[in-house]
Amino acid sequence: MTILGIETSCDETGVALLKDGEVIANNIYSQIVHTKFGGVVPELASREHIKKLLPMVKKILSENQISLEDIDGVAVTYGPGLISCLLIGLNFAKGLSYSLDIPFIGVNHLEAHIYSPFITNKEFKPPFLSLLVSGGHTQLIKVRGLGDYEILGSTLDDACGEAFDKVSKLIGTGYPGGLAIEFWAEEGDPFAFDFPVPDPRGLDFSYSGLKTSVLYTYQKLSQKECVERIKDIAASFQRVAIQSLILKLKRAIDKTGIKTVSVSGGVSANKLLRMQLSELSIDWAVPEPGFTMDNGAMIAFLGYKLLCNGYSSNFNLHANSNLTL
Repeated sequence: MTILGIETSCDETGVALLKDGEVIANNIYSQIVHTKFGGVVPELASREHIKKLLPMVKKILSENQISLEDIDGVAVTYGPGLISCLLIGLNFAKGLSYSLDIPFIGVNHLEAHIYSPFITNKEFKPPFLSLLVSGGHTQLIKVRGLGDYEILGSTLDDACGEAFDKVSKLIGTGYPGGLAIEFWAEEGDPFAFDFPVPDPRGLDFSYSGLKTSVLYTYQKLSQKECVERIKDIAASFQRVAIQSLILKLKRAIDKTGIKTVSVSGGVSANKLLRMQLSELSIDWAVPEPGFTMDNGAMIAFLGYKLLCNGYSSNFNLHANSNLTL
């Protein structure tokens, strides 16, 4: 069974091919047009998807010597995300499905992230805890099985990845913030600044206070210090942001007794986070490189699992920018 996966929820255009559960190609176009704005501009993002999606589909089929007639199903993100971006991928998938008379599978972007570590870690089985950490979401989820989830904690304001982006923009290290902060933090002192570790009650997350603390600290620096101490600010912020994730994860492990953990989303690529996960007495899995950011492979993978379980979508499925688990 060959599945075409399409991801257009935000500023990555993702197209992937999966055959009998194995990813054979995963192409991603990251939109650099947003760099000068320090964040995603929805109208520009949707225009980029329009320009790139069809050529990317043609290219991935050609490179892998697969024809449209060889496709058994098309999986596509229908939410959550930017509505104008979601519509590009969803309507494309519907048109392809109709013209080829093959099923299309609407995929929840969050659910696809949860299962992205298992594209290669196939022995990893439920139940497990999922720490989903991206630019738009920070959640702790108890996963009992496919489609069976319990939200243990969510962000009360900014997502962790969003905080990385905003702090990076503030101190001038660039966009996307996750990679920029991590790069500058490598040579910085993580204890140079005593930023507070965000710890709202229970298992919820909060990053607006940390972001504000960095802002006030930065504003008190001289113009010279704002340049000279970028590495220290980046390292100190990163230490506290990751410490907050680990703190909540450990609390969730103690509460549930589950010591099997999946960590996914863009922030799961962070080296400090992975290092601290390795220090815990747990079984843990993260996505392989290429599967951490928004990508078509995770959409194709979950679409394949759903199709094998007898699920497919009908043409009245609408894009849902606020879709939850």
